Amino acid sequence: MSASNLITRLSGGVAVAALCLTAATGAFAQEDMPGEGVTINMAQPTWDTGYFYTQIYKQMLEELGYTVEGPSALDNPIFYQSVAQGDMDLWVDGWFPLHNTYEDDFSSGAEKVGTVAEGGALEGYLIDKATADEHGIDNLEDFKDPEIAELFDRDGDGKADLVACPPGWGCEEGIEHHLDAYGLRDTVNPIKAGYSASMADAVAAHEQGEPIFFYTWTPNWTVNVLKPGEDVVWIEVPEIDLPESTKGLEDAATLEGVEGCVNDPCALGFPANDIVPVANSAFLEENPSVRALLEAASVPLADVFEQNAKMYEGENETADIEAHAAEWIEENRAEVDEWLTAAREAAS
Repeated sequence: MSASNLITRLSGGVAVAALCLTAATGAFAQEDMPGEGVTINMAQPTWDTGYFYTQIYKQMLEELGYTVEGPSALDNPIFYQSVAQGDMDLWVDGWFPLHNTYEDDFSSGAEKVGTVAEGGALEGYLIDKATADEHGIDNLEDFKDPEIAELFDRDGDGKADLVACPPGWGCEEGIEHHLDAYGLRDTVNPIKAGYSASMADAVAAHEQGEPIFFYTWTPNWTVNVLKPGEDVVWIEVPEIDLPESTKGLEDAATLEGVEGCVNDPCALGFPANDIVPVANSAFLEENPSVRALLEAASVPLADVFEQNAKMYEGENETADIEAHAAEWIEENRAEVDEWLTAAREAAS
């Protein structure tokens, strides 16, 4: 064999080897980043207590190579219509059974998939412990008494001012139903302004020693700042009476072991909720990695409580929440990597 032929043969071998290496590297990259080239339109609710785990899921999706637009803050009805139509791809802030009322809006084109947190998302009514102890208040029915209601009157109309839910939130339906079911329209005024601002006002009132009356849910910064059993107490409802969207779940509206409740078990009047992702079905079909991630991942409620407290203390800008999520991911890297591996395997 001539020297020139030998060089040609060797050069050809190098080229083939390089081609094989390039192909293998490309396959690995595609397998490692199954979302490369795909944009996800992600939403989040208009309440901020879920922004932390929304950011966790967003950053995990980005680790899979997806470009995530948003998350855009949407009211419940708009999101559920948008995700069914494919204008939005997903959010991780479905509260069920609270959001059962929207299932007709989204079930034709979207679905629940996975669970962020199971069973521990509570709802109910609280008052300051000092007033509860002094006046023996332990039930929502006590507010039918005008003298009790007047204790919580902050605008001079004689009615108890209840920090309630803004229009369009799922909890609005339950509160409005209770006001009618328990005959409280004449003595209770539901405040439906911005929830965070209304609760900040209630916290300030409590610090001044004034009675306060509010609805809340968990996880939420409110129960970090106003601790049940110390600063406030959960009060019960006279009987479990649910709106149409949650009929049949009466047993789930009385729970054992609710810290800071006036009784155990505690008749909160709202079924405990699972926090679950909701995503467009066609999008999930085209992106099995997203489905696998949503099915595998979860965030402990205790971690959400802790982060929500940071938000109340001032770390509430988008950059702060992004940093909280990134820190959580690194602190839970081993488990996160397992979820990401499952997502990558789903694409293969």
